[in-house]
Amino acid sequence: MDLTGKTAIVTGGASGIGRGISLVLAGQGAGIVVADLNPQGAEAVAAEVAEFGRESMSIALDVTDPSSIDAVTEAVVGRFGKIDILVNNAGVAGAAGWDERQQANIDDWDYTYQVNLRGVVLMAEAVAPSMMEQRGGKIINIASIAGRQGSPTITHYNASKAGVISLTQGLAARLAPHNINVNAICPGLLWTPLWERLAARNRSADDQLAGLTERQVFEKRVADSIPLGREQTPEDIGKLAAFLASEDAHNITGQAINVDGGLRMN
Repeated sequence: MDLTGKTAIVTGGASGIGRGISLVLAGQGAGIVVADLNPQGAEAVAAEVAEFGRESMSIALDVTDPSSIDAVTEAVVGRFGKIDILVNNAGVAGAAGWDERQQANIDDWDYTYQVNLRGVVLMAEAVAPSMMEQRGGKIINIASIAGRQGSPTITHYNASKAGVISLTQGLAARLAPHNINVNAICPGLLWTPLWERLAARNRSADDQLAGLTERQVFEKRVADSIPLGREQTPEDIGKLAAFLASEDAHNITGQAINVDGGLRMN
């Protein structure tokens, strides 16, 4: 999975899955642009990337703001001269306070759509011209196994990730004539800040989880639902992203691949 000389933008790269993807891609030779709403976190991850001896850049990005997206795209092309890889990782589970509500409100629906789906569209459309001009590129959208099946409690989130899977197929078909591959990764259960908050939310709604820490709630979910019996990690997602970004995957496009220990076998 040689990515030497490639330039990758990772949105939401300052923590969690985005950080894991950034470090794995750097380990395979790519220069990394860590783009995030959290500039301090992005700078810290960019410093970690530099330890691999790769060129790195941190930049503030709001995927809900077209002007922010345009500014990032222009800055990356200005510095690196090209964009070879886009990883659309930025995502949310709802608006502020979502973890304190058992049912989503309209703000949760709106904000989740703005970030998880519209943000992916805007980023893909922003980098596509550069990739088309160079006759090649890789776009990797981070969806979720939540997009495979609806949920009675986080319906808005599942719907947004189902939209990412469908969007991936449409973009793949449209950009294929330009030698641009578009695929999605559907992570399973990973211990991230988002899941820590989700575990607290689940505990408050289920008396059987009373007395458990957030981590224990997560571990119980892993043990109860994953056939392989182990959690997934940001590095697991990064390794698949590195493969999909490489020429080893040049004939793979329009796919949504689960990395979930067998939790969803479809």
